[in-house]
Amino acid sequence: MANFMKRLFENDKAELKNLEKTADKIIALASQMEALSDDELTAKTAEFKERYQKGATLDDLLVEAFAVVREAAKRVLGLYPYKVQLMGGITLHKGNISEMKTGEGKTLTATMPVYLNAISGEGVHVVTVNEYLASRDAVEMGELYRFLGLTVGLNVAGKSSEEKREAYNCDITYSTNNELGFDYLRDNMVVYRNQMVQRPLNFAVVDEVDSILIDEARTPLIISGQAEKSTALYNRADFFVKGLKEDEDYTIDLTSKSIALTDEGIEKAEKTFHANNLYDVTNTRLVHHLDQALRANYIMIHDVDYVVNEGKVQIVDQFTGRIMEGRRYSDGLHQAIEAKENVEIQNESRTMATITFQNYFRMYKKLSGMTGTAKTEEEEFREIYNMEVVAMPTNKPIIRIDNADLLYPSLKSKFNAVTADIKQRYEKGQPILVGTVAIETSELLSSLLTKEGIPHQVLNAKNHFREAEIVMNAGQRGAVTIATNMAGRGTDIKLGPGVKEAGGLAVIGTERHESRRIDNQLRGRSGRQGDPGETQFYLSLEDDLMRRFGSERIQQVWSKLNVEEEEDDLAIQSKMLSRQVESAQKRVEGNNYDTRKNVLEYDEVMREQREIMYGQRLEVIMETESLNEVTMNMITRTIERLVDNHTSGEKENWDLKAIRDFAANVLVHPDTISISDLENKTAAEIKDDLTSRAKAVYQEKDKELSSEQMLEFQKVVILRVVDNKWTEHISNMEELRQGIGLRSYAQNNPLTEYQTEGYNRFQEMIASVDYDVTRIIMKSEVRQNLQRESVGAGSTIRPTREGEAGSADRIEQVKRAQLAAMQMRQMLVAQQKAMAAKKQQEAANQAETETEQATPPTAVTSDKVGRNDLCPCGSGKKFKNCHGKDL
Repeated sequence: MANFMKRLFENDKAELKNLEKTADKIIALASQMEALSDDELTAKTAEFKERYQKGATLDDLLVEAFAVVREAAKRVLGLYPYKVQLMGGITLHKGNISEMKTGEGKTLTATMPVYLNAISGEGVHVVTVNEYLASRDAVEMGELYRFLGLTVGLNVAGKSSEEKREAYNCDITYSTNNELGFDYLRDNMVVYRNQMVQRPLNFAVVDEVDSILIDEARTPLIISGQAEKSTALYNRADFFVKGLKEDEDYTIDLTSKSIALTDEGIEKAEKTFHANNLYDVTNTRLVHHLDQALRANYIMIHDVDYVVNEGKVQIVDQFTGRIMEGRRYSDGLHQAIEAKENVEIQNESRTMATITFQNYFRMYKKLSGMTGTAKTEEEEFREIYNMEVVAMPTNKPIIRIDNADLLYPSLKSKFNAVTADIKQRYEKGQPILVGTVAIETSELLSSLLTKEGIPHQVLNAKNHFREAEIVMNAGQRGAVTIATNMAGRGTDIKLGPGVKEAGGLAVIGTERHESRRIDNQLRGRSGRQGDPGETQFYLSLEDDLMRRFGSERIQQVWSKLNVEEEEDDLAIQSKMLSRQVESAQKRVEGNNYDTRKNVLEYDEVMREQREIMYGQRLEVIMETESLNEVTMNMITRTIERLVDNHTSGEKENWDLKAIRDFAANVLVHPDTISISDLENKTAAEIKDDLTSRAKAVYQEKDKELSSEQMLEFQKVVILRVVDNKWTEHISNMEELRQGIGLRSYAQNNPLTEYQTEGYNRFQEMIASVDYDVTRIIMKSEVRQNLQRESVGAGSTIRPTREGEAGSADRIEQVKRAQLAAMQMRQMLVAQQKAMAAKKQQEAANQAETETEQATPPTAVTSDKVGRNDLCPCGSGKKFKNCHGKDL
C-alpha cells in the first residue's frame, strides 16, 4: 500500500511538471496576443477551424488557443487566468478531473478547454448542478465566447423542442445534468427524426463533478406513465405499523438503515390482514406495502429526508440539503410517506424509459470535470469513468487554520458549545458559516441563537431560492449564516471590509457527514485565495455517524473518563479523534462505492439492451427508402420460431393444427391453407412453404400503396409495437431486479442470474415484437392516413435514486397510449370488415383479429405445457406470460 501511494504521488508530481511546461508555453505567447487588435484576436477562431479541417489536431492547437482565450478574458471579463488555471484547463482537455480548491476560479478555467474543443464543430456541453449556475455561467462566460465568434446556448427545463434543438446546435451548450439525461431519453421516444434535439455526445465539462458522477450515480432518470391508483392498502399498512413497538414488533439496524418485522410483528400482521402465512407468494403485494410503511415511519425522517410543503411530500437531497423539485421516491415509498403524513396519496407510475448518470455520461466521446473535492473518490473515477484526478496547487498558499474535532458526550452539550463559540466570534465581528447535516438541526440551532439575541440567516431546503444572495453576504463583518450541506456550491464567499483583521471567515461544522468530501467542501468555503480563516467541527456520541460507525476505541476513552451528568460540557479534542472519525467515514464511503458499483453492474444489462433497442429504433426512423427487408426478416423469424416450437420430438407428436391455425390467423387468408398442406413435409419444408405464402401476401399489400405510403405504414406499426413491448420489458426487468437477491439463498450469484434471466427475457421481447409486427402487417387493412404516435399515457418525468426518488414533470411530445391503441384497433377493425365481405362463416376468426392483441384459437391447457415453456399459440412468449395468465 505504501509503495502504491508513493507511486501515485510521484505520478501526480510528474503530471504537474508536464502541465507546468505547457502552461509556460502559453504564458510565453502573452505579449504576442496582447499586440493583436480585437478583430485580429476574434479572427483566430476561424483560423483554428480551418487548420483543424486541414488535419491539425486539437492538441496541436492547444497552446495558441489557450493563449487567445486568456487574452480575450482579460479584455472582455477583466480576468486574466493564472498559471494554475491554465494547468487545470489542460487537464480538462485531456479528459481528466481538475481538483481546484474553492475560490481558485474553476469557471474561468473551463473556458479554455471549452473553446478549444468547440473548434471541432461537434459541440461542447458545460454541465452544472442547477439551473441558476447554468444560466449565470451562460450569460457571464457567453460574452467571452461570443467575442471569439462562437455560439452559446442554454438548455433548461421548460423550453420547447425547437428552443432545445437550437441550444444543442450551438458550439457551446450550458445545461444541467438532469436535463441532458431527460433529453436523451425523450429523443429515443420520438417518432420523427426532426423531433430529436440532441446531437451525438462529443465533449462534456462537468462542474462539481463529484456531486454529479458520484453523489447522483445511483439516481436513474426515469420517464414514467401513470399506473392505476391504489391508496387503500397504503393507508391500511400505515395504520398497522403505527401501532407497532420497536424491538418487540420490529427491529432496526442502524448501520444499514434496514428494518424488519420480528416474529411477534409477523403474527400481528397475519392476524390483522387475515393471512395464514404472511410470506406466502400470494401475499407478496401486502409484504411490499408493509415494508415500505415501516421504512416510511421509522427510517425516513421528517425535515431530514423529506419535508412537507403545501400538502406535498418533497425529497431533501442528503448531499446538498436542497429540495429535489418534482422528484418522488419510487417503488411505493413516496406513497407510504404520504400515507404517514396524512396528505393526498399520488398515483403510482410505470417506467417507460430509464438511464443512470453513470451510463449516460460514459457515452460522451470525451468527459472531464472539475471540483474542489475529488481525491477521496479517485479510485471510483478511474474505474468507472476512466478519468484521472489531478490536484492543482493553489495560486496562493492556504493559511486557514483547521482545528482538530471537538467531541462531546451528548447533543445538548455539543449545541451549547456551538452556540457559545458563535456568540464569542460574533461579538468580535468575525463572520461565521455554520454547516448542518439536516434541516431540523439548522432550525434547532437557529432557535438557540435567537434566544441569545444573535441575528443570523438560515439557508436550508425550505428557503433555497435565496441561496446565492445569502451566501454572497456570508463574508460580511458580523454575518452569521446557518446552512445545510449545500453551502452555496458554485458561489464564492468574499470577505467584506475589516473581516481579515477579525480572523477571516470561521466555518463551524455541527456534525461530520458520512462523506469526507462534503466536510472538505464545507471547510473549503473559508481561506480562499490566501485569505485567513478557521474551521472547527463539533461532534457528539449521539451523532448519527458516531452511533452507526463510531469506533469502540472512542467509546472506551469516554468510559475511562467516567463522565458524570454534571460534567456534560466536558469535551475531547485530539488528532487521534479526527483520525478515528475519518476511519469511520472511509468505511461508509467504501460501502457507498460498493453500492454504486453494484448498481452499475446490474445496469450494464439494461444498458446493452437499451443501446440495441434505441439503435434499431433510430434506424427505422431514419430509413428513407424501404423497410421491406426488415419486415420480411421479422416475418421469417416468427415463422421459424412457431414451426420449431410445434415440430420438436417425433413426427407423430408434431402439432400441425397449431401451425395451420397460426398461419390462418397471422399470415394468410384462412381458406387458403389446411392441415393437409402441411402433412408429409419436413420442418424446413413447412417453413419454406409458409414463408413463400407470406411473401406473396406481403407483395400484394406492397402493390396497394406507393413506396412512401408503405414505408410510413411499416414505421407506424414497428414503432408502436417496439415502444409498447420495450415498456413492458422495463417493467419485467424491474420486477426481476427486486426479487433476484433471493436466489443467493440457493447458492446462486444474483448478478449472474440477473444477466442470464435478463438475456432470456430480452430474447422473449424480441420474439414478441416480431410476432406482433408480423400479425398486424399481414392482417391489417392498410390505411393511407396513418400517423405515428409516441407511446405514453399522460407520461411524467421522474428522476429517481436507486429504489428512491421519482419526478412529475409532464412531457408535451409524448402522446397518450390510449390514442395509439385506438388507432391500432381501427386498423384491425378495418381488416375485419374486409374479410367479412368474403365469407360469413369466418366471423369467429374476424372477431379475434379485431382485438388489439389477437390470439390464435389454439386450445391451451396448463396440464400440457410447463409454465416456463414457450406458449403453443406461437406468440413467442412464455406460457405463464401468455395463455397461462388466465389458467
